[in-house]
Amino acid sequence: MIIIKPEKGHLLIAEPSIIGDTSFNRSVILLADHTSEGSVGFILNKPLKYTLKDLVPDTKAAFKVYNGGPVEQDNLYFIHKIPDLIPESIEISLGIYWGGDFDVVLTLINNGQIKRCDIRFFLGYSGWEPSQLESELETNSWIVTENIYKKAIIEKKDDSFWKEKMLELGGEYSIWSNAPENPNYN
Repeated sequence: MIIIKPEKGHLLIAEPSIIGDTSFNRSVILLADHTSEGSVGFILNKPLKYTLKDLVPDTKAAFKVYNGGPVEQDNLYFIHKIPDLIPESIEISLGIYWGGDFDVVLTLINNGQIKRCDIRFFLGYSGWEPSQLESELETNSWIVTENIYKKAIIEKKDDSFWKEKMLELGGEYSIWSNAPENPNYN
């Protein structure tokens, strides 16, 4: 397997060995920022039971909300692919943007100008202190891959994403793709 260094826009795939970690077990994370000062990412494949209209009464949109990670789970974050419509967006890479003016987002959603395929919402984020992610990589907690989906990753189905990545990695990872999430079910 080719080992690459983490960069903004790359994916972190949870190694099968982190079974039991309720936050990150079978997670696929989009790395939104990675510097010497730390890293930030959003879990792409863990939908919550909430929709946007459950959390923001001023909207009628039933967009899914995802568990972005264990940090600041009382805050709503979003990634999108429409920076021309959302002021103050920060580019992650490959046509994917993070944040922006939330009031504008709500107005655009309520006017039907933002579709589900344009944006993804998260409660919380995944964060690492300086050098923490590198330490976790050294202990084989994560596999770093390029984002081959580019901005279409926002539309990626969540229920089979981790399994799909295990199959793409091949070898011993293919076996893990069919293992039950809870090893006690074996």
